[in-house]
Amino acid sequence: MSLVRVHNFSISLDGFGTGEPQSLEAPFGHAGERLHRWMFATRFWGEGGSSGVDDALAQRHSVGIGAEIMGANKFGPPGWQDDPDWTGWWGPEPPFHTPTYVLTHRPRPPLEMEGGTTFHFLDTTPAEAVETARAAAGDLDVRLGGGASVIRDFVAAGLVDHLHLVLVPIVLGRGSRVWDGLEALEDEFDVEAVSSPSGVTHLTFTRRK
Repeated sequence: MSLVRVHNFSISLDGFGTGEPQSLEAPFGHAGERLHRWMFATRFWGEGGSSGVDDALAQRHSVGIGAEIMGANKFGPPGWQDDPDWTGWWGPEPPFHTPTYVLTHRPRPPLEMEGGTTFHFLDTTPAEAVETARAAAGDLDVRLGGGASVIRDFVAAGLVDHLHLVLVPIVLGRGSRVWDGLEALEDEFDVEAVSSPSGVTHLTFTRRK
């Protein structure tokens, strides 16, 4: 059976995956780009970037993925459901190149983009979303893209096999937190921590068989 994987999801020291308030002008709220500067400095993000530990772990994001699941707040700013012309943050050719399932209480028809990405809008449970994405992924894995509340819900439901979080040395104080309700997470996963010269720590949780 294919795995459900999370990669390159950045969180603050106090566990927030985004700040607030989120908007079209500020997708990550008051956090701005601070959670993701480590990634912007890597070859994974663009030519001329670093090739160290941050890049090596970031590159795993794109290997062996056949479908993606994301929450409504990753697809667009609050209120995007009221804009029939909204097609996501990524322009005409999104970076997913697979069937991509957007969880929303207001589904709309599928949206086929350039480069192999088709957005499907589902009002369903985490378990049903995984079942649908696995069917589309075939022998490949399913990537869970976030945001924080989506990752939290899928982990709590026992649906995530591999969880890569990047602990960034900032304190946000408010926003959407990953850890709420996940007490004793370490009892279900093998945990590995890798520190980087950039100042971030890569936390990898692998579900025990």
